[in-house]
This record gives sequence, C-alpha cells and structure tokens, in this order.
Amino acid sequence: MLALAQAGASEGSWLRAERQTGGKGRQGRVWESPAGNFYASTLVRLRPTDPPPATLALVAAVALEEAVGVFLPGRAQLKWPNDLLIDGAKLSGILLERVGDAVVIGIGVNLAHAPDLPDRPAISLAAQGAPAGPATFADVLAEAFSRWLNRWRGEGLDPIRHRWLAAAHPTGTALTANLPDGETIDGLFDGLSHDGALILRLASGERRVIHAGDVFLI
Repeated sequence: MLALAQAGASEGSWLRAERQTGGKGRQGRVWESPAGNFYASTLVRLRPTDPPPATLALVAAVALEEAVGVFLPGRAQLKWPNDLLIDGAKLSGILLERVGDAVVIGIGVNLAHAPDLPDRPAISLAAQGAPAGPATFADVLAEAFSRWLNRWRGEGLDPIRHRWLAAAHPTGTALTANLPDGETIDGLFDGLSHDGALILRLASGERRVIHAGDVFLI
C-alpha cells in the first residue's frame, strides 16, 4: 500500500492479502501471517483541517472493535496504543505509516489462527467459536472505518476518544509502559488526554502522560 500511496492511490482504497511473507508489527517486529487471518491496509489523504494524523490510530481502533463485535459481541477490549484484546490476549494490531500527505493504516486480525508471540498471549476469533472469513470481515471493517473517519474529520477527535474509552479496559486497570528511552513505568489506567495520549496514575499520585511506548496489562 505504501507504493500505491506514493503513486497517488485515492483515499478509501483497500489492499488485502490472503497471507504475507514479510508482515511486520510495531517497531519492525515480525508478524506471523498464515492464510485465513485478515491482513489489509487502507489509506487516508490528509487535509489541512484534519485532527492530528497520529489520532487515526484511534479511528482505526474503534472501527476494528466495532467490526469484531459483529462476529463476537461484547468480548473485545481496546488497549493503548493499538491493540484489541480478548481476555487479555492479543487479537489484532494496527500500524500507521506516513507517506507524504497519506497515512497508510495496516490492520491484522487473528481470524483463524493465533501466532505464538514471545512477549504476550494471542487469541483468534475461531478459537472463540466466532468464525469469520477475511473477505466478509473486510467488508464489515471498511464500512465501519469509513463511518468513523467521517466523524473524525467532521466532528474532531472527541467522539472518537469517547468511543475508544467506552471500549477499553476500565479506569484503574494496572499497566506497565515500556518507553522508547528504555524507562519502564507501572501505573493505573487513567484515561486518554485530549490528543489521545495515554494517562497513567502512578503510586505517588502523579498523572503521567505517555505519547509513545509499549503497554502491557499487569
């Protein structure tokens, strides 16, 4: 999709693969990509009046949670910055990459298979008795993403932020954040800032705002 974005592909284009040989996650991690799971990318062409581009991760997240809910209602929870979990295990992930005025949003969902991850458990929809084919899931997700993108663009970040919080783990959930500079912080989930950053309440009572990092449930 990056090449298509550079070539001028229009907003709303989707590219779906049956499997990937070079799938990647955040920070260049390898992402296992067997057939039967969902691997797709779409792109957004940024406009001068749009909210901050990084907040498209929240747009993708609420659309993804809604789409998964069509097949498995009420089970999935969002975790900052870009994970969807079932019973604490990773179901899907989102990766944003920017090319000029385009943001490419890659989404992977464990529909049929759960990869063996080194640092966290993973889960699939099929293991929860909710089979979903990649093509069908693509249609559901594309519709949800288009609708939430229009709200993001027309109403700003607030509706997206409120919906994200409603679908996330509860306030007070214990989290560990590994920051890019190597610092590790333990705290309690205390919501999102106005720009979508994670807020942790530390044992001292201090509220720490985190804009980047890997976050784990404790």
